[in-house]
Amino acid sequence: MSVELIVVIASVVITWLIFTWLIKVLKASLSTAITIGAILLILQLVFGIQYQTIWQEVIKLPEIIWQLLDKN
Repeated sequence: MSVELIVVIASVVITWLIFTWLIKVLKASLSTAITIGAILLILQLVFGIQYQTIWQEVIKLPEIIWQLLDKN
C-alpha cells in the first residue's frame, strides 16, 4: 500500500469518529434543552412560576453556594 492511501483511510476514519461524536453531543444537548423546557413549562402552568424568577435564582446560586462553603 502506498502512504497516500493509508493517509486517506486514516483521515476517513478520523472524520467518521468526529462526526459520530458530534451527533452524540447534539442529541444529548437537544435532549437536555427539551427537558429544561418541559420543566419550565410545568413550573409555569402548574405553579405559576415565571422563567424570569427561575433565572434570577440560577444567577444567585453561585453566591449561595459560596456562602455555604465560606461558613465551614
